Amino acid sequence: MTTDSIVALAVLAVAAVVLVLDRFQPVLVLAGAVGALLFGGVIESDTALSGLSSPAPATIAALYVIAGAATATGTFASIVDRLLDRGGSLFALTATTAGLSSVVPNTPLVAMFAPRVVRWSQRNGASASRYLLPLSFASILGGVVTLIGTSTNLVVSDLLEQSGAEPLEVLEITVVGLPVAVIGVLVLSTLGARLLPERSTGSRDLTRRAREFQMAARVDPDGPLAGSSIAESGLRSLDGVFLAMIERSTASGRVISLPASPDTMLEAGDVCCFVGDAGDVIDLHDVDGLVSVERKHLLDAEGPGTLVYEAVVAPGSRLVGASLRSADFRSRYGGAVIAIHRSDAPLGGQLGRIALRGGDVLLVLGDERFGQQWRSDADFSLVAAHDGPSLPRRQRSWLVVAAFVGLVLAAATGLVPLFEAAAAAAVVVVAGGALTMREAWRAINLDVVLTMAVAISLGGAIAASGLAADIASVVERVSSLGLGDVGIVVAVMLATLVLTELLTNTAAAALMMPVALSVGVDVGAPPQMLAVAVLIGASCSFLSPVGYQTNLMVFGLGGYRFGDFARVGAPLTVSTLVTAALIIPSAFG
Repeated sequence: MTTDSIVALAVLAVAAVVLVLDRFQPVLVLAGAVGALLFGGVIESDTALSGLSSPAPATIAALYVIAGAATATGTFASIVDRLLDRGGSLFALTATTAGLSSVVPNTPLVAMFAPRVVRWSQRNGASASRYLLPLSFASILGGVVTLIGTSTNLVVSDLLEQSGAEPLEVLEITVVGLPVAVIGVLVLSTLGARLLPERSTGSRDLTRRAREFQMAARVDPDGPLAGSSIAESGLRSLDGVFLAMIERSTASGRVISLPASPDTMLEAGDVCCFVGDAGDVIDLHDVDGLVSVERKHLLDAEGPGTLVYEAVVAPGSRLVGASLRSADFRSRYGGAVIAIHRSDAPLGGQLGRIALRGGDVLLVLGDERFGQQWRSDADFSLVAAHDGPSLPRRQRSWLVVAAFVGLVLAAATGLVPLFEAAAAAAVVVVAGGALTMREAWRAINLDVVLTMAVAISLGGAIAASGLAADIASVVERVSSLGLGDVGIVVAVMLATLVLTELLTNTAAAALMMPVALSVGVDVGAPPQMLAVAVLIGASCSFLSPVGYQTNLMVFGLGGYRFGDFARVGAPLTVSTLVTAALIIPSAFG
């Protein structure tokens, strides 16, 4: 080993220990390692900055913008409810998640789906732990179907291109990733279902609420709730929301009130009066089969830059004694009221007919002008933006779907490079009003983007220092066992897998790519074959919650224990390694 190799090995050893101890963010540790090699004279500045000049970080940033648009418009949100409402099929949930994760970055996808799985489980008396772990694993499996499925794939492709080889195409890894995902989903929904634990996630107590808002929603004639009892509909089991009463219009036009008892049958057009805190009341708009009584006004108010405000009616306001309908609130104030809170008395009936009082708190959907115009007006004691979820802009969902389809087709056919296709799709969703520039910026996970950049630089540094070639000589000994390409692929995947569980998937890919490429040069193996082996080993992390970000996301939500991941993930890891080891040599060897 040369002096540069020894220094590089020492720096990597220190970085690995710091990453395992989890005292600092991975981006800081990896950047520190690159800086140490730069100032130690091991690498040149162009190698240290290679990650910043790479298109891969910018590509994943554009993908996060598109995923943010999907979240803002609720494009895929209701899919979870519809899948689980059809018998709670674990196979349907995992298969759909894997399919979507092949084109949507898995981290924002799980962030979108996981809360809905928890709410559905609480509404139906099921354990969320039976679904959250498969949700994370399925998103990981789907991430290896196409190049844009996860940021790790882009890091591997970029390092492959830096070595002088052709980068991976969008669908080039599908020949391996699709069988891995299909077999993995089957393992998850059969053997994995038997190994899944039932953990308690806890729930909030409605009696501890400081403020409760009321919202009225009408039973959709074309939805799944019409004709079912309240018990069957699950409306009495919604997390954080209480169904207080039902209002029904008779043939004579008279409105009657019905108790929200479990055996009360719901009819099309029934008005359900709910009580809950602001965030949970807003989430009622996503319940399949319910539409807001104020739906027309909400559709007018939805759009880019829309916010949810809390407006307190002043004692001397023109609204006191008037209803929202008689005051023509939407036209006068430029906002749509979605819920009302009254501290000293329960509310009943549709929001538009309730006589307002001083001190009532209105949950209003409006743009920034609503806050600017009415914050100092005498009609309201207080107008403040609500710190919580906003309503999805569903009328822009088609734009997000079109952007995703255009991105995949343009990149897969080679019409434009992947970065240009992703950037164009991001511009389309912003220019089309699916989300604002501020929301687009917030949608980008800068930690992931910067980690990708420094990981690419570190990968280049390992190759430039000569350390990759030294480690490769050790890995090459596997070929002497007579297993040929299969043995090399298995060795590379196992080494990458171990690093992924100890460090992070991006760091593991950055460390192993130079080593794998050096092995390929020495034994005459195609670089694409070993790059895909690293990609599979780095992306398929199923044995611990620390190896992948989506695993950490569901770890607390599902109330899991550390060993739950190894118990369910072990057979999945075996199936992934065996499937990939059989296909990669024949497809790329």
